[in-house]
Amino acid sequence: MTDQPERPDGLKAELLEIALDAARRAGDFLRDGRPADLGVAATKSSAVDIVTEMDIACEKLITGLLAERRPDDGVLGEEGASVAGTSGVQWVIDPLDGTVNYLYGLPSWAVSIAVRVDGETVVGVVHAPVRGETFRAVLGEGAFLNDRPARVRPAPEPELALVGTGFGYLAERRAKQADVLRELIPHVRDIRRGGSAAIDLCDVAVGRLDAYYERGLNPWDYAAGDVIAREAGALTGGRPGEPLSTDLAIAAPPVLFEALQTRLDALGAWHD
Repeated sequence: MTDQPERPDGLKAELLEIALDAARRAGDFLRDGRPADLGVAATKSSAVDIVTEMDIACEKLITGLLAERRPDDGVLGEEGASVAGTSGVQWVIDPLDGTVNYLYGLPSWAVSIAVRVDGETVVGVVHAPVRGETFRAVLGEGAFLNDRPARVRPAPEPELALVGTGFGYLAERRAKQADVLRELIPHVRDIRRGGSAAIDLCDVAVGRLDAYYERGLNPWDYAAGDVIAREAGALTGGRPGEPLSTDLAIAAPPVLFEALQTRLDALGAWHD
């Protein structure tokens, strides 16, 4: 006997369709509407943690579409959108992941949309329009890049792993992250820093990175990429025995995941 209401069989398909539509509309808006004099609208945790006018407008575009299509659902958004909802469905949206890349005209930015049903992430979409790529996954149904199945690269030995990471915005955290990286880099092939956590997780899913880790992510940064990576065969998590979280996010194929997680935990990558 369960306390949760039964969900219709077609719910995940409906949610995926809406997520894809919203992400593509938002991506077109961001790509085609980027002003030549794009400026910073505000800062968040520090002077380098920026919000552009396009972040804000894009979130309004997505939440407006969701309000029309799924008015009873909850929303958790990076730029302040927060609706409790009554349906048990929650949309976790990052309207522009990789804002600094977008501000500087670099291509690695994306719209990230995940959907949770009764607290479990069941749909993830990461749309990177400048790269011409849409990553998607439905829980239990695999992951895809555009129309091709996505699969992680077979796990190499740790010393041959290409590892992605990112850095926070607070000076103290960045200094600690640099210390961790200095200790880690002799033990891996090399490090990549792309600037979009959502894309990094998806790049693990399609084998462009062997692994990825970062401290300080928020749910909207990782929710969609997490389910995409897992459906492509990656393991994800934080400290040993803990799920992926703001403290630490790791994604890698089995075996490499355990080795990287053990080393990062020993290096204190989960705290400042």
